[in-house]
Amino acid sequence: MTKDMTKGSPIKLIIQFALPMLFGMLFQQFYNLVDTMIVGKTLGVDALAGVGATGSINFMIIGFCMGICSGFAIPVAQQFGARRYSELRKYVYNSFYVGAVFAAIVTIVSVVLCNQILTWMRTDVTLFSYSYNYIVVIFIGIPTVFLYNLASGIIRSLGDSKTPVVFLVISATMNIGLDFLCILVFKMGVAGAGWATNLSQLIAGVACFIYMKKKYSVLKSESVWEKKQERRPSRRHMLFLSSIGVPMGLQYSITAIGSVILQAAVNGLGPVYVASMTAGSKLFNFTCCPFDALGSTMATYGGQNVGAGKMDRLGKGIRAAGIIGCIYSVIALVVLHFTTDTLSLLFVDAAQTEIIHYTHQFIMASALFYIPLVFVNVVRFCIQGMGFSVFAILAGVFEMVARTFAALALIPSLGYTGACFANPLAWIAADLFLFPAFIYCRNKLKHYGSKAEAGQ
Repeated sequence: MTKDMTKGSPIKLIIQFALPMLFGMLFQQFYNLVDTMIVGKTLGVDALAGVGATGSINFMIIGFCMGICSGFAIPVAQQFGARRYSELRKYVYNSFYVGAVFAAIVTIVSVVLCNQILTWMRTDVTLFSYSYNYIVVIFIGIPTVFLYNLASGIIRSLGDSKTPVVFLVISATMNIGLDFLCILVFKMGVAGAGWATNLSQLIAGVACFIYMKKKYSVLKSESVWEKKQERRPSRRHMLFLSSIGVPMGLQYSITAIGSVILQAAVNGLGPVYVASMTAGSKLFNFTCCPFDALGSTMATYGGQNVGAGKMDRLGKGIRAAGIIGCIYSVIALVVLHFTTDTLSLLFVDAAQTEIIHYTHQFIMASALFYIPLVFVNVVRFCIQGMGFSVFAILAGVFEMVARTFAALALIPSLGYTGACFANPLAWIAADLFLFPAFIYCRNKLKHYGSKAEAGQ
């Protein structure tokens, strides 16, 4: 069922839309945790650290793909808000045409350069084979990333945040079963975790696509002639989709460049610190699902309201999402303070006291700054939904500079402690840019709206 987010209480709409997404993201992180648990418990600390050493490059490449897909969904949300359904369908079809091209290019480049990238990142020699065997499989599965994220992004742009969660839960459940099968039964090592992820994501993507085609009336053409016209590749639509999607993808990649530089610096500290940050990052990703859900919600909220010409609702939406995020941040900080040491045992044995200690240090340094992270997600995704994806790139540049500073200045002087505060520094830097950027973008849209009314 589609949902119109241009009418009604913003806080109520945001909560209703975000909760299903949050459940799906939590479940997704749950099976990511299971991946890490199985690797750490059955294959050892070096295997755990090897997979963890690929985290930033994984984020850079896969994040680029997911960013492109999120960008492709924004024109769909705007056309839905404006009630221009024929134009909406043209964007949907052309998004898959362009997505197929990007998927092929990114897959080939990533697989070919995989070995060299790990070398540039100063991956420890004892971890290198684990890192390569895992990440090259993930890169082979990039087309499945595009398929699932394109289909689920379009469904969410229509106001339905529940359906993608259903397919994600099915996929995640299969992933967990395939992890045990590939790693424990077929003895495929860390590569088994990658193949399990690819196969389960493929199934989720195909299911989403089929459901999307059959379920939503706004995606069904009114006549055979109209259907033929809407399915035709359109240079104009593909260029516009690329102008929105590529900047959003680059935003993830530019942000990740700082993470890659940071990861390279941490790799130089040794396997214990790499394993600690790996375990800490998994817990961090789990506890940050509410922020991600709020961000994705604001992209749809922003897109629909801009399409409907309701600019005054944008600020109200950001305030509502900010209140929700801040309340959660305080609760998360308290809970993590008392539970992180116990949760660390999901990844390592109790005898690994050093790793448990450093994992706790990483988590608490991040949790103290969750409130700035709230607004990085809420404001940035709202700006993206408004159609100003280039500003997302600039926010990513601020994050990249901050993480690079931590890698080049803080880690050499403070060691692992400097690495722990790299993310908080990046979030604060991004916020300093995003708030003025939002005000500028909103005012510009209001100005365009006033000129359009005057012209009428």
